[in-house]
Amino acid sequence: MISDSSPGHVLCGHRTPRVVAARRLTTRSGRAEAGRFLAEGAQAVREALTHGRVYEVFVTEAAARRHEELLRRAPKVSLVTQRAAELLSETVSPQGIVAVCDEVTVPLATALAGSPRQVAVLVGVTDPGNAGTVLRVADAAGADAVVFAGETVDVHNGKCVRASTGSLFHLPVARERDVDAVLAQCRRAGLRTVAAHGYAEHDLTTAPWLREPTAWLFGSEAHGLPAEVLEAVGTAVRVPILGRAESLNLATAAAVCLYARVLSGGPAEG
Repeated sequence: MISDSSPGHVLCGHRTPRVVAARRLTTRSGRAEAGRFLAEGAQAVREALTHGRVYEVFVTEAAARRHEELLRRAPKVSLVTQRAAELLSETVSPQGIVAVCDEVTVPLATALAGSPRQVAVLVGVTDPGNAGTVLRVADAAGADAVVFAGETVDVHNGKCVRASTGSLFHLPVARERDVDAVLAQCRRAGLRTVAAHGYAEHDLTTAPWLREPTAWLFGSEAHGLPAEVLEAVGTAVRVPILGRAESLNLATAAAVCLYARVLSGGPAEG
């Protein structure tokens, strides 16, 4: 149902109170205060609707014509001016459709409940594009959860949401600033904690434990994992670099590690 499309009704402009409130969700403090975030683009909105996270959808008239079937599933739809859509967008070329969604994060204990087989833990990762891409990779590799540990980027950051291409709605995502607590909880859940570290003595080709339930720890691309985290983790491995590349970026390294376990047959054993 399009609530603001009756004949003669003025479109919601950028000064409309609901639009102004939604714009605050482009900031971390605004998201924290409201407990909501923005999902921009048809794919993100579709996934948010599928998983029951949508509170309201803002859409331009042109985008509404393109996504009529999608909008029928929304609990509330408001038509907005192009200017309002641009201010709600965090991209160079707005798609004209943005959903206000309830936060996706769950408590750490909830994310690690049951018998997880593979978990990705991002420690101090500050680049939202990298974080969102790791979310997507973890989803593709069948990981059971993703944990944002330490001083990491906000999972609800617009760029992170876009980079995940909807994957943040598919698997449990937890946020815990206490890295030691994350390690302890992972171990209690039966997971081997493994640091992906470029200078580790052993590489993935000689890892005999790949079939075990594993929590992979990934650090920031610029600084890697802190020394104290490396000391606290039981195992560290590096991704072998066979050519002359200086290193792999975070998302690529995460993909190699997560799929190494998949290809070993680990997840199938539970």
